[in-house]
Amino acid sequence: MNKSKIKLGIIGTVGVPARYGGFETLAHQLVDNLNQTYQITVYNSTKHYSSKERVSTWNGAKIKYIPFSANGVSSIVYDICSMIHAVLFSEVLLILGVSGCLFLPILKLFFPFRKIIVNVDGLEWRRAKWGKHAKTFLLWSEKMAIWLADEIIADNAAIQKYVLDRYGKASRLIEYGADHNKTEILQSKTIEQYPFLASDYAFKVARIEPENNIHTILKAFAKQKDLPLVLVGNWKNSDYGKSLQKEFNALPHLHLLDPIYQASLLNQMRSNAKVYIHGHSEGGTNPSLVEAMYLGLPILSFDIIYNRITTENQGYYFKSTNELHLLLENLETLNLDQMANQLKAVANRRYLWSVIAKKYGTLINGGSRVEIPSFNFELPNKLKKAIA
Repeated sequence: MNKSKIKLGIIGTVGVPARYGGFETLAHQLVDNLNQTYQITVYNSTKHYSSKERVSTWNGAKIKYIPFSANGVSSIVYDICSMIHAVLFSEVLLILGVSGCLFLPILKLFFPFRKIIVNVDGLEWRRAKWGKHAKTFLLWSEKMAIWLADEIIADNAAIQKYVLDRYGKASRLIEYGADHNKTEILQSKTIEQYPFLASDYAFKVARIEPENNIHTILKAFAKQKDLPLVLVGNWKNSDYGKSLQKEFNALPHLHLLDPIYQASLLNQMRSNAKVYIHGHSEGGTNPSLVEAMYLGLPILSFDIIYNRITTENQGYYFKSTNELHLLLENLETLNLDQMANQLKAVANRRYLWSVIAKKYGTLINGGSRVEIPSFNFELPNKLKKAIA
């Protein structure tokens, strides 16, 4: 007699199939890799999938639509509604992010037998886009998540250390995969549409937010004209993005493109860049960074502990406009091919979805005793102050 499959609910993403975003890609890949082993339900937002696109099942997983946006303030209601449904119909809840975790005390009070796994993401309360009250709310949500979850997932060793130092709790290190991206040759029709891709260029894709150091990167590239920059992002979603686009769009060697959701087109642009620029200064293991590593790109990263851990110190790093400009001015003297090969080797070892999915599967099944790791690095001063 076959043992029935464990029922797993995945909460906290826009939904599957993934269109963008790290958590969306994670949910997508977990379904792809675990749908034969578990009975999976993924919670999708009706705001991001039109009525024609909605399906009851996808790739073996059940899809449940929630009538709220998965982003911004409404994500709190979205996550809580998803939790209420999931706790009734699933044995294990995998919650991606902490925005709805203030609801966990009620959830655990009435359903103590449900297993709760929370991926705390990249310390959402520290992001610059949130105001004072939103940060306070998110910090309390983080506390509830870490105090009440049966398993805590950190996607970077620096997040692990933060959780241990601040809360005295051990967490599981599970990063992101990158092998869903493939190197693609630039097509002639792509070059016709974007003629600046015919020559060497630097590339970056990111949300246009201050913590991603978009202003730092644009100022550095504006100071030189030898290497064009192609930067894809949501410029029109904030005053920050609009002001940067207005200031730098006139420079002919800076190509500020709106979001591109066609994976093949984005990968063509990314795969053929001379160098990838990574400006993220918050969060843990950033999906766009591991994807660039897997594609075998040379990378210039913002110098923060998260990025050094992700790249195993194999890249080149900058802390300011001047430092990035100096790297760009001396790019031909850097051993870019060797660096790219080293980063690719790290990605092949650490950032494969089969490896990531297996780690999640171990937790869903019950896991093993959580070991408290030792750390050979210091947290940034801002995090030290937050802990103190």
